[in-house]
Amino acid sequence: MATVSHYVPLGAGHVNPTIGIVAELVRRGHRVSCFVPERFAEQLTGTGARIVPVPSTWEAAGLADPPQMHGRHLVRAMGYLLEETRMLVPLLARHPAPDLVLHDGVLAIWGRVLAQRWTVPSVEVWPNLVSNRHWSMNRYSKVNPLGPRFLAMMMKYALYLRGEGIRDIREFFEGGAATQRLVTVPRAFQYAGETFENFRFVGPVLGDRAAETEGWTPPEDGRPVLLASLGSAYNRRPDLYRTILSATAGRGWHVVLSIGEVDPAELGPLPADVEVHRRVPQVSVLRHATVFVTHAGMGGTMEGLAAGVPLVALPQMAEQRANADRIAELGLGRALDPATVTADQLWAAVRETAADPGIRERLNRMAGEIAAAGGASAAADEIERALPRQD
Repeated sequence: MATVSHYVPLGAGHVNPTIGIVAELVRRGHRVSCFVPERFAEQLTGTGARIVPVPSTWEAAGLADPPQMHGRHLVRAMGYLLEETRMLVPLLARHPAPDLVLHDGVLAIWGRVLAQRWTVPSVEVWPNLVSNRHWSMNRYSKVNPLGPRFLAMMMKYALYLRGEGIRDIREFFEGGAATQRLVTVPRAFQYAGETFENFRFVGPVLGDRAAETEGWTPPEDGRPVLLASLGSAYNRRPDLYRTILSATAGRGWHVVLSIGEVDPAELGPLPADVEVHRRVPQVSVLRHATVFVTHAGMGGTMEGLAAGVPLVALPQMAEQRANADRIAELGLGRALDPATVTADQLWAAVRETAADPGIRERLNRMAGEIAAAGGASAAADEIERALPRQD
């Protein structure tokens, strides 16, 4: 069996989609070593892989969330990413070269550098919408590729990458040298999905997350359940949580509200039909939910769609706005502007999505697309195809 080195960055949205893939590779007999920021080491222990906690300059710099690779934040984020790569590459290179590198395709670019250094195949995991000449995230991030700060940062990358023997900078950032690129989104959800030839859309990988699949039971009185969460990053929005509470108060629903690191005292008095948690077993709650009010991060979006739950999206950043617009475009729920939404508007969206039979029908079709994409099993098949032949 093969040896696989697995690299993920700081960020639950980048770690969670790989957990089931790693577990499936281990189940098939491969020896997987996960080099993961210490904060997420426990989440991967149940996979059976060897867990190697690694430091992160992002944590040392006090970044509460992974850097945003979008818009006005892009150049600063690229600087953080280069610093992280410079620190991790020599540290990770001390370990034996694997047969294959498996890494996050968005942020863990040190995987690309190491695969090039070791001349081993690499498989990238993209937990988000991807771009090509037909559709690009730049529609939302509005990056100016000719801006002086952007060009100066690209020169820094070029100097570093040339020192690693990498000349094609554009191909490097696009992951073009990867043996395979896996997208943990069904092709049907990807904008212009039919035009992407060099990606394998395996759909969300939701297995092997015990903490997310047990530990919550619905109310015994049979009231409809509303799950509301702004995810694990960029979620410090007590104002928005108060709007959610105001919208749902006295409606006869049971509300499960996940608030992250926000102080519950900032929410004010809580109605009796609301339970507030810093983190909830989301997959478990979604099994019983009637509507999911979400920030439209791709992890939560896919979990909601896989469960067949209508989505009301309150996006917080560029990537989430793209997801929210796609949810609305495909008729899987509603997208609202969190900067202007009122309690009445939010409740109207919840009520309409819950009652719309067309949304239910489209959700059923999307759930079928997700199941057909293959998930962890399909991802592991592609990884095994990428492995060098054993003579």
